[in-house]
Amino acid sequence: MLKTKLLEQFRSFYARNYPDDMETQIEYFAIFGGLGWEIETTKDASALIKELILDNYKTLNKKIEELTLSNPEYLRLLKALAIGNRKIFSSFNRAGLNNANGGAALNYLEQKGLIQIEYSREEPIRTSRPNEKLKREEARYRISHKVLFTHPFIRFWFYFVAPHSKTIALYQYDEFFKAFETRRNSYTSLVFEELSEILLNYNLRDSQILSSGSYWEANVEIDILTITHDDKIYVAECKWTNHKVTKAEWHKIIDKCKKIGIEPTQIVIFSKRGFSKELKLLEGKELALYSCENFSSLVKNSSNIKLIEGIYK
Repeated sequence: MLKTKLLEQFRSFYARNYPDDMETQIEYFAIFGGLGWEIETTKDASALIKELILDNYKTLNKKIEELTLSNPEYLRLLKALAIGNRKIFSSFNRAGLNNANGGAALNYLEQKGLIQIEYSREEPIRTSRPNEKLKREEARYRISHKVLFTHPFIRFWFYFVAPHSKTIALYQYDEFFKAFETRRNSYTSLVFEELSEILLNYNLRDSQILSSGSYWEANVEIDILTITHDDKIYVAECKWTNHKVTKAEWHKIIDKCKKIGIEPTQIVIFSKRGFSKELKLLEGKELALYSCENFSSLVKNSSNIKLIEGIYK
């Protein structure tokens, strides 16, 4: 359901703004997605952020306060979820919450439609190794679900704006933009990953998908693991960086698969800036490579796309 809503927002953003290319579409959607605003995508992102978000901080913050009831626990948890590893227990710790008040905050934010739980597909270690004596750290390890934001802008707010709210309220933006320029690629990576899963599954639409999403366990994380009804396994990694992906990245994915004991039908790599010539030579049945321009298939027939209202009505 969450990915369906994200796709609707992505298509609506495109139909409302018609960016010149898919890289711009993805990056600007990661910032403004879910607002329901018309954005001049020919302008620099930093200029738009200043004009539309920072200069209107007080007005926008009132809506955030309405959505969160100005509850400090809700606000702390949203900030922890935005900037951390998205795991629920570690986010509680980062926000200074326990399982009781953290769980209450999580439930409210989910019911309000700001977040959605992404459930772990990891097998409990005592189930997979019932007769083995576990190391202390293994015995104490807890499987933790993760959280995804339902609107990219809300995550942007708590990732970049909320940590610098005091200076932004005084119209002092230097600290904000220093953080933004340093971390903008790492921030966009999650939205790129979510959209990549949507594109992968769109291309597998003739197959019956049994399970799809990110996969994590104690020592391994995979961006996308999709399993179809006919037992085909697709393992994907997403790289939102300013350099081409090389063959070394392909080997890293193979190593991850070995660690969790799977043999993928196909490895898929999504890249912001394309691929090395060496890696392109390996593309085929067992390796698929996707660049930003491939995401245009998600917004084809844009004249028929329904514009949806944003969180700021």
